Amino acid sequence: MSLLIEAAVESVDAALAAAEGGAQRVELCADLAHGGTTPALDLILECRHKVTIPVFVLVRPRTGDFVYTEAEHDTILQQIRRVKNAGAQGIVAGELTDGRRIAEGRTLGLLEAARPLPFTFHRAFDDCLELGAALESLIRLGVNRVLTSGGARTASDGAERIERLVTQAKGRIEILAGGGITADNVAHLVRVSGVGEIHFSVTEANKVRKITDALNDR
Repeated sequence: MSLLIEAAVESVDAALAAAEGGAQRVELCADLAHGGTTPALDLILECRHKVTIPVFVLVRPRTGDFVYTEAEHDTILQQIRRVKNAGAQGIVAGELTDGRRIAEGRTLGLLEAARPLPFTFHRAFDDCLELGAALESLIRLGVNRVLTSGGARTASDGAERIERLVTQAKGRIEILAGGGITADNVAHLVRVSGVGEIHFSVTEANKVRKITDALNDR
């Protein structure tokens, strides 16, 4: 089975290293140590100029939870438009209600702002009360993929739950597994979950190579 590797990066050097190591896509972010926020426009422009693999961009105005005020929602919409103009090839975003469900109306607005770019709903998904119901919400909205650890601390810990999401999705949405993926646990994750895409942070090419080697040896 072919497996797509998406690398979460916060610099051009890291994006270039990810591509050199064999990643097929990057998610460009700022402040990954705190879950990631929207990167600067000049970083997006430079990354698009120098990196040959697709560059998806995280749009998240602040760290913390994913329940946003009206003003914060407007900020996300504005940032999506600016990120698109800077050359992003995909948008990564999402919003929840204070009841820990997908904020469907607002997320639809984000999707409309992102069009025609592909849209990934980020790990806010894992904060939802009922992942199965949340997945159906995203499918109804037309979201392209969802990044998830299966609601667990790491994707490897959540592998069985991710497998149920993959089964439920039936190809209607891509399940992108992410969260604490290493060369030591990636083979277990992929074997149990059956995902076609994985996501992990990258600063140097060797991490991608080690994970790829672990997958080849499984």
